[in-house]
Amino acid sequence: MLFRAATADPADLDRAVAYPADGPVPALTAEKIREELAGNRIRPEWIWTAEDEGGRILARALWWGRADSGQPIALDCLQVGASVADPAAVAAGLLDAGHGAFGERPGYNISLPRGWRDVPELAAAVAWRREAAHLTGLTREIERLRYEWTPAAGTARPTGRLVFREGTDEEMLDAFVRLSRGSLDLATRHELELMDAEQLAREDFDFYRDCPGERSWWRLAHLPDGRLAGLAVPSATPYHRNVGYLGVVPEQRGRGLIDEILAEITRFHAAAGAERITATTDTVNLPMAAAFDRAGYEVTEIRLVLEDPAR
Repeated sequence: MLFRAATADPADLDRAVAYPADGPVPALTAEKIREELAGNRIRPEWIWTAEDEGGRILARALWWGRADSGQPIALDCLQVGASVADPAAVAAGLLDAGHGAFGERPGYNISLPRGWRDVPELAAAVAWRREAAHLTGLTREIERLRYEWTPAAGTARPTGRLVFREGTDEEMLDAFVRLSRGSLDLATRHELELMDAEQLAREDFDFYRDCPGERSWWRLAHLPDGRLAGLAVPSATPYHRNVGYLGVVPEQRGRGLIDEILAEITRFHAAAGAERITATTDTVNLPMAAAFDRAGYEVTEIRLVLEDPAR
């Protein structure tokens, strides 16, 4: 079996793009792939196929990144034809080939509907994808809720419990450090096993600064007496406005202030005319999920994230 990346040759790229997006796990259509190629978020060298001796495509993997990414950020789609007897083995070979070319193992995001475990065909399709990911080193799993706000949900009026203001880079970094302590976010807790809070704060700061949103959108949240309460980082993806990062400092948690911070982010985006605001949180982060529910955000999908634990 031959594992290879697509080339920029139009005929070769057309062939890879046209591979059927069938099966129960949602996948990008050929039209959507071409949109992503045009935006430089998918590139020919990030589209890998597995072919038999006759040149027939048996499987395809699509990696995704930002328009300015040097390497792909995540595996977006992984498909293996129904005729393949051992889809996990073929998929693992395809991922290993891609990982070898990239020099790293980007995470794999599988977008699923709620209740996917109760649909046998869908659960089986996820099972071989998970097996392939594990075989190639993507062994850490995080299940996340993807939320979405639309104008029909409305926005909450300011209550005066918090005062929001712009902050310097140093103040923002300090807030990132303080918010990471005791966080229920699984990615944050994992990162703190590999680095200290100051280093993580710098990485988070740089990540959100490089997102499509503007640094000028960020706000510190203070109590009326001037004490820091939390941080609001409205952000954006290449497609929609996004909640980004938010949280409450440990000593102020449990007072409902997360609702105030989320409402500030929502009002900010709504005032800019956003028709959709997306957000994600881990399924185990029950307080954050409850805050999204109270704010009128609705769960649109489950995102199963498979990652390299060494990254």
